[in-house]
Amino acid sequence: MIPKIELAAKADIKAFQEQKLQEVLQYANTNSPFYSSIFAKSNIDVSSIKTIEDLALLPVTSKEDLQKYNDEFLCVPKNRIIDYATTSGTLGDPVTFGLTDEDLDRLAYNEAISFDCAGIKEGDLVQLMTTIDRRFMAGLAYFLGLRKMKVGVIRVGAGLPELQWDSILKYKPTYLITVPSFLLKMIEYAEQHNIDINNSSVKGAICIGEPIRNQDFTSNTLCQKITDKWNIKLFSTYASTEMSTAFTECSHGVGGHHHPELIIIEVLDENNKPVSNGGSGELTFTTLGIEAMPLIRFKTGDIVQLHSDSCSCGRNTLRVGPVIGRKQHMIKYKGTTLYPPAMNDVLNNFGNIDNYIIEISSNDLGTDEILIKIAVQNPSSVFLQELKDHFRSKLRVTPKIEFTANEILMPLIFNPNSRKPIRFFDNRKNAL
Repeated sequence: MIPKIELAAKADIKAFQEQKLQEVLQYANTNSPFYSSIFAKSNIDVSSIKTIEDLALLPVTSKEDLQKYNDEFLCVPKNRIIDYATTSGTLGDPVTFGLTDEDLDRLAYNEAISFDCAGIKEGDLVQLMTTIDRRFMAGLAYFLGLRKMKVGVIRVGAGLPELQWDSILKYKPTYLITVPSFLLKMIEYAEQHNIDINNSSVKGAICIGEPIRNQDFTSNTLCQKITDKWNIKLFSTYASTEMSTAFTECSHGVGGHHHPELIIIEVLDENNKPVSNGGSGELTFTTLGIEAMPLIRFKTGDIVQLHSDSCSCGRNTLRVGPVIGRKQHMIKYKGTTLYPPAMNDVLNNFGNIDNYIIEISSNDLGTDEILIKIAVQNPSSVFLQELKDHFRSKLRVTPKIEFTANEILMPLIFNPNSRKPIRFFDNRKNAL
């Protein structure tokens, strides 16, 4: 089911995208109050933007723009909106995304080719372990994509290891869609209740919301802890409500594959200029084929690297590497630049850490301070020193670490108003 364009020569993919770029620019200029105003104010003739390189002549779009001018991005009458999705905004209030019937078809197509990339085929049965309600686009997208593939879905929702295992043992799904850290709770429950996890029907899991790869595509600590006990294949996927597009790994596990018929991607530096080939920068995209709310040069806030070499699966598309971190979560600590995922990986390396959160604040000098609160099975000064030494060897710095109770951390991490576990809390004065 690999789309032909993804197998095409790189020059043909570029030419195809440039044709689609001209179409979306004309469409946005005609139908989007926000973009038509921006183009007019900047004296931009969209017909002069013909190549991927010409994108640099256009202004970028930020999450703050979406927050301030949400309704002005809408390109269709509201009576054509079939579904409303929301995502958190950087200024506080959520941002609303409307989807037309055609947008929902596009969403289903995206997930279908993404799941196919990971090896899910007609005849498989997938257990959906994430919410499909609360205006959550991803859960709906997963369901629509699997339905398009004629793949069965068990809609269990998030949490509740007992119910998850009950469904696995009763319906025998072949794949799971889940936050990967929850698989550790699934393993713990199975061990406590004598469930033979390696004799179950599950052969793979699509992992959302948390990284499972290092930058060189080797398994990170979280991935290793899962697969050391559960002999299943883990697939990383990266997406957002704003892009309505997913980047999912194939069986070779070397980055999320780009779907050029759905989205144009750039990686930009601090000055909104493309980084050198293979460099890290902020993922920025232009959506293709979206009716209600197309976005042009939208900055995601995610720091990534792109990989342009052809994949062994036959695709010649770009691949997005593991997210290095969120731009707004970058920490400057004792002369070292850190992102939370690097600290997560150090903490996940210790089996007796039950839970943890990372808090960032500003000190009196205006510089960043890190406090990590951990709940462990056997707190001791010896373990604390071992953990600090591990931080020093891996990240060259040692943050402040203190013990706390798991009962205190649990409601913070698993906030009922959040769709994902929250382990990072940014209390800096300049945090949005």
